[in-house]
Amino acid sequence: MTYAAVAMQLAARSAINAADPRAAMLAHIGEVAGRLRGAAIFIEQYGGAPVKLAVLPEYLFTSYPARVSIPDFAAKVGWAADGPEYEALGKVAQELGLFVAGNAYETDTHFPGLYFQASFVIAPSGDVVLRYRRLNSMYAPTPHDVWSKYLDIYGLDGVFPVARTEIGNLAAIASEEILYPEIARAHALRGAEIFVHSSSEIGSPLRTPKMIAKQARAFENMAYVVSANTAGIDGFSDADGNSMVVDWKGNVLAESNAGETFTAFADIDLAALREKRRRPGMTNVLSRQRLAAFANTYTTDNHQRANTLLDADGVVSVPDRDHFNRVQAETLERLARDGLI
Repeated sequence: MTYAAVAMQLAARSAINAADPRAAMLAHIGEVAGRLRGAAIFIEQYGGAPVKLAVLPEYLFTSYPARVSIPDFAAKVGWAADGPEYEALGKVAQELGLFVAGNAYETDTHFPGLYFQASFVIAPSGDVVLRYRRLNSMYAPTPHDVWSKYLDIYGLDGVFPVARTEIGNLAAIASEEILYPEIARAHALRGAEIFVHSSSEIGSPLRTPKMIAKQARAFENMAYVVSANTAGIDGFSDADGNSMVVDWKGNVLAESNAGETFTAFADIDLAALREKRRRPGMTNVLSRQRLAAFANTYTTDNHQRANTLLDADGVVSVPDRDHFNRVQAETLERLARDGLI
């Protein structure tokens, strides 16, 4: 199967200060629907392959939380799993016949007062077929902060979900997590063939760490990366540009310049990828990785502690923003104590 995938480079818009944040987000979703429709028509007419996958940037409909308290941000702009925002995007996916990938801040009834940054994929049926919650975040709660309870509820497959669909096995990487090889590898070992990457990052004509990482994650996991960056955030232009599609050899197939655009689109050749993955050879790096040799190194590390928001009785605490600075400082102290930094 060959089809086109597009990384939609759009400006993120804050909703937190709107008179009606829910209405503002739903209106924005309606605007994005028109952008997706126009992009899909042009790309198919231009290249011939139908668009089957569209990736939206990080926190497109809310912008980032800044210094707003975690409970306030969750209450005002957090998306419930069965909320109106997902319903609205589901209708867009149905109308356009697209898999729509994106990123939002989600609430969870199991963890009141918190939110998690979630990357999602909505199928043409309108259903959310993938929900991945970011594990590495500097100033926001993650599943690792409530690890024991999170695993009890969702299991490890809920931490590293892979959606097996008619356009391939999809997995999500959130924002700066592209810099962490383990995130992509954990998904690849569950069958991921295409990584959808919603991001908001500094654009540059030079190769930034994130741009290099996108190519590395693609090559080392023999997978496509479809990475959508913001086209600025509420008038700030620094997080803009360099949305891209990368093939399983690490080649950049298409890349956007600055501004709102859909020029980062390319064909996804799923049959060629699968044939390559199943062929023995030195370039089949995914099959040559000797994972068991590294298992002990990972399982004995306890510098970055789990359950920092969970007490011994399983009660969840809601932190202030400074909590995350304190956790990192404690991690650095343990690394220094053990002579690792």
